[in-house]
Amino acid sequence: MKKNKLYISLLAAFSLGIVSCENDFLDVDSREKVEAKDSQVIYEPEAFVNGIYGMFTDWNYAFSFLGITEIISDNADKGSSPTDKGTDKDILDDLTYTSSVPSVRDMWKHWYKSVGRASLAIEYIENFGLTDQAYKSRLIGEARFLRALNYFYLVRGWGDIPIQERDLVKRVPTAEVYAYIEADLKAAADVLPVKSAYAAKDLGRATKGAAQALLSKVYLYQGKYQEAYDMAKTVIGSGEYNLESDYARIWREVGENGPESIFEFQARGESIAHGIQQYSQTQGARGTGGWGWGFNVPSDNLLQAFLAEKDSVRMNATIIFRGETLYDGRVISQGAENPMYNEKAYDSGNPGGADNGKNLRYLRLGEVYLILAESANELGKTSEAVSVLNIVRNRAKLPNYTSSNQADVRQKIWNERRLELAFEHDRWFDLIRTHQAEAAMKANGKTFQQRHNLFPIPNDQIIQTPDFVQNLGW
Repeated sequence: MKKNKLYISLLAAFSLGIVSCENDFLDVDSREKVEAKDSQVIYEPEAFVNGIYGMFTDWNYAFSFLGITEIISDNADKGSSPTDKGTDKDILDDLTYTSSVPSVRDMWKHWYKSVGRASLAIEYIENFGLTDQAYKSRLIGEARFLRALNYFYLVRGWGDIPIQERDLVKRVPTAEVYAYIEADLKAAADVLPVKSAYAAKDLGRATKGAAQALLSKVYLYQGKYQEAYDMAKTVIGSGEYNLESDYARIWREVGENGPESIFEFQARGESIAHGIQQYSQTQGARGTGGWGWGFNVPSDNLLQAFLAEKDSVRMNATIIFRGETLYDGRVISQGAENPMYNEKAYDSGNPGGADNGKNLRYLRLGEVYLILAESANELGKTSEAVSVLNIVRNRAKLPNYTSSNQADVRQKIWNERRLELAFEHDRWFDLIRTHQAEAAMKANGKTFQQRHNLFPIPNDQIIQTPDFVQNLGW
């Protein structure tokens, strides 16, 4: 049973239609807003914000999301049965997908629908007449944080994109999108409470630290190393977060919203937990004694990376091996179809259920340390970078790294990100950001082309809006 968790009500969001209509990815159907007005139901502003959070529990995060963040990368293979394509996970795995690939279309649509919910929530709250200014500012800050988070996925995936609140078709330069994201996050950080200031019933809501941590990551992805360094320092120095001493504990129920947690996609409910629909099920062990579909399995390439680093702590917390006994006593049968599975997606309480209580860890202090290390190194503060890097390594019971060569330290930090953050849905974006994708995919037996630096604009979107310019090579 989930207790003291953010309860996410989707009622208001669904009733008011804070979603794009079925055939329009970037717009919101105004007819639905008229119908809501005519119903004479007054919805509380907080329900609008909760509806944005609710988008994180959607089925898209259980399957399409896996395809374009992990299966596509060298961290994971499609898994499952050879004959089960998983709709399109086979062609994502092989890098042979096209502009009609469903997973890309679904996440493009889903992230823009989430942006739409956030923008409508902000408008509604501003005009609702709330007299508690602090409460009003907090709700708007939460919505701006969530809008920024969704835009961050969109800009990393597609580059130049429309800013929905300005124009539904015109693609603006990537730098302008990032500036918009930065503005939302700075505004959110100015008004959101720190994690410790929230009541237990609101645990899981966006915080000042979440906005600052995401801002440091946004800066890193743009190569704004001084800004990334400063903001990461701010988060670490806030006193709100501490590294979990046991790395494996982070992904267990007892580790949810723990001392290291900065922001998680929350499971919700008191008596019936409902996390991301089927997130654990789609990645669970398949076959004899299994409980899931067996998709998004660790690749041998990732396994070898763990072994090369002699990193047994993070390897065993990340990978379920066929034949092993898990921490809760569950035995993985030798009859399981795949040799490895994603342990970070495992839900001990309800492993095979479509509804489960699994939180997805989105931002945590371990990553902020690595952002600080990378930005420090790029600023020429290599000795400091190594010192910070070793904080993360020591938690994994790895020896101190001692090089003082900036190029070597850079590669070490990038490898550390891979091992520390495996299956936390950033590997593909990191490969693109660091220009490692071509070499990494070649080492994994796949052919990376320049067009793969960005996802294609979905073909359905091009048909709907013919003036929309397709990304190069697609």
